[in-house]
Amino acid sequence: MTLSLFKTTSTFKALGFVSALLLGTTACAESTSSASTQSPSSAQAGPSVSAAIDTRIRQTLSAAGIKTEITSIAPSNLPNMYQVNLVGQPPLHITDDGNYVIQGELQKNPSPRTVLQMPMRSHSAQIGMPVSRQVKSALLANMSALANMSDKTPFYYTAVPGVIWGATLEGVPFLVSDDAQYVTDGEISVIENGQFMGLDENFETRKNLSVFDALDEAQLITYPATTTQKAVIYVATDVNCPYCRRLHKQMDSLNQKGVTIKTIGYPIYEQSPEQMRGIWCQSGDAKRKKALDNAMLSGEMTPAPASCTTDYVTPNREKAAGLAVIATPAIYREDGVLYQASFESPEFLEFLGIE
Repeated sequence: MTLSLFKTTSTFKALGFVSALLLGTTACAESTSSASTQSPSSAQAGPSVSAAIDTRIRQTLSAAGIKTEITSIAPSNLPNMYQVNLVGQPPLHITDDGNYVIQGELQKNPSPRTVLQMPMRSHSAQIGMPVSRQVKSALLANMSALANMSDKTPFYYTAVPGVIWGATLEGVPFLVSDDAQYVTDGEISVIENGQFMGLDENFETRKNLSVFDALDEAQLITYPATTTQKAVIYVATDVNCPYCRRLHKQMDSLNQKGVTIKTIGYPIYEQSPEQMRGIWCQSGDAKRKKALDNAMLSGEMTPAPASCTTDYVTPNREKAAGLAVIATPAIYREDGVLYQASFESPEFLEFLGIE
């Protein structure tokens, strides 16, 4: 994702996403690789816009602090947006009202278009909600040539009707037109009161809430507050992640401060899926907690009983792909807000609303 023209609050960085999608390479939380072959050529926007629209968009971007020379403005290949071409920078895509902006090159989806009649476009009440089954089926049917796309791929409605947010199961985010014809690794940012505000936090939090709702609560290892509950957090964790282990050492202290912690098994290291399956295979909450504690606090892994042939970790891990986790531990308040600083900082308790 390229957001060099304005400040963003996100730490996401999805370099070479479209190339990776086409070639089937994957990303992980530890590093992001770019494809070695040339990516598809950028999709070009259509004819020029009217003088009135051109002037309005230029004024909006100028007021928001964009100093880069604008060479042209045309209807974007993303629905309900205009493409602003810049000197030496990836283009911007902006809504007619000037509230939402994406920076990024569009790539034409090379898949054959098998679904021509798309479902009705989204509306504001759907922001952050998973797309309907009908929309998802149409998207996937029109994305057959793209690697890593499956029925498990998460797709969510954004604030821009016709622009869909998606993520690979590895958590790499992307945007796609709802007819699946154009893809970009940009993300939607907000202009509010003439100022760039970073990523659309309203969408991010509502999307994250949708993810939480989809999780199987029975497969979360929960550490309840041991005093009056003051906060609930979701933590995507891996037993081999050093920082996850450091956070786990603070579990008792956080519980005593009134924090309930819901742990999502989110293996990112090569050896972790089987090790974490062993933990989640333990019968009953108490045994699961003990096995997770042993792994986190002493590095002792509990193998799965021979009778357990089920993978209880992967289903929730796949449902959590919509969180677009780039590193563990990923910590979220129950209202969907991601914490983006050190959990060892005093800011963490402030973030949780705890004195």
